[in-house]
Amino acid sequence: MEQKRFAKNDQGFLCAHCGREVEPLGYSSRNHCPFCLWSLHLDVNPGDRASDCGGELEPIRVEVDARKGYIIVHKCKKCGELRRCRAAHEAKVQPDNLKLLIKLTAGQM
Repeated sequence: MEQKRFAKNDQGFLCAHCGREVEPLGYSSRNHCPFCLWSLHLDVNPGDRASDCGGELEPIRVEVDARKGYIIVHKCKKCGELRRCRAAHEAKVQPDNLKLLIKLTAGQM
């Protein structure tokens, strides 16, 4: 059985969806915009930047996990793949938009 690997890749970026400047998270790989929650399909495994797709990942819903908190579910606009990512709504630097996270838990967007 292949084990998923996590590669820390905590760099700032400009959001391809809303254009805002996103700062590094500081303790883990930031892979989505804290303002609009969109991402890019860059990884095969978290942080590895090994995907050839490059499509925009739309936040389609948020699941609430008792241990991990909010989990954002993204769907790639290019290939249709679903990706799950832990939200960073409690981050000290540019926390995720909590109002948007809550809207997505209710299936609104």
